[in-house]
Amino acid sequence: MTMKRPTFIATAATALGALSLGRAAKAGAMTTATTTDIPKRRLGRTNVQVSIVGMGGFHLGKPDLPDGDAIKLIHSGLDRGITFLDNSWDYNNGNSELRVGRALQLPGYREKAFLMTKIDGRTKEAFNQQFDESLHRLLVDHVDLVQFHENIRPDDADRIFAPGGALEAAIAARQAGKTRFIGFTGHKSPDYHLHMIELADKHGFAFDTVQMPLNVMDAHYESFEKKVIPAAQKRDIGVIGMKTFGDHAILDTGAVAPIAMLHYGMNLPTSVVVTGIDKPAILDQAIAAATTFKPMDRAQVAAILAKTAGLAQGGKSELYKSTHYFDSTFQNPQWLG
Repeated sequence: MTMKRPTFIATAATALGALSLGRAAKAGAMTTATTTDIPKRRLGRTNVQVSIVGMGGFHLGKPDLPDGDAIKLIHSGLDRGITFLDNSWDYNNGNSELRVGRALQLPGYREKAFLMTKIDGRTKEAFNQQFDESLHRLLVDHVDLVQFHENIRPDDADRIFAPGGALEAAIAARQAGKTRFIGFTGHKSPDYHLHMIELADKHGFAFDTVQMPLNVMDAHYESFEKKVIPAAQKRDIGVIGMKTFGDHAILDTGAVAPIAMLHYGMNLPTSVVVTGIDKPAILDQAIAAATTFKPMDRAQVAAILAKTAGLAQGGKSELYKSTHYFDSTFQNPQWLG
């Protein structure tokens, strides 16, 4: 898969167009006024309460999803009680951020959202350039959370914490009011996550959040659940789960029902489980999972893991761990700076 390079300079015309579309969305937005009673959880040391399920940014920017439909999905999700909005600088050439930005222009919607985006740059210069572009596309002066994206190489943490690295830029951005919190993400190896956390300890820095694959396959192979969650809990780092369906590879196994897959992630000590939503039916599924979730006992968890053990060997159902197919910065190393 070839990842297309995002537009590096957002023009004034693009910004004006985004504002116009955001205002136009007022007429076409879903009018669902009833807020679903979606449970909320504390996002670690941030002390912010966020919805147990969040909207994944990548799917909201897909080319086959019309702009208006994406904006309606965002409005509907927020109206129904979802608060957590995931995104990234490199999703769909910036279109994911543009659509979320347009959606949040309608009065009242920015206040409903806990807004997050991710930045690829490993150097201070690259981080600053990309983060400013993200804010421009999102049509905001700050996000609630910015995260270092794709911690998927042994030296990513070293580059971020090096003199002149991205951490310096992120801390400066927080001091300037451009972000409230700082975290990191990755989907390759739990050992890379542990290295990032350990480096933070050595530098006297505390991450607010960490995002990682947490699903019915993860416990069997290169497990973030087993290795990273305990380290995060020890430091009160908010845990954000992702890859519930493995971009359909896990879903396609048919081993576990979709809502049960979401329930598995919610049963872990996660603050929020991010899931891709590109259709009203998928939004309904996410909300149904959040509102019907009940803690599972050990027997229920064991039954799920028994169904998935054979399918998880070697990461064959978790291609983001075992291949470079989902590694956008591997395919576009220039984004790292």
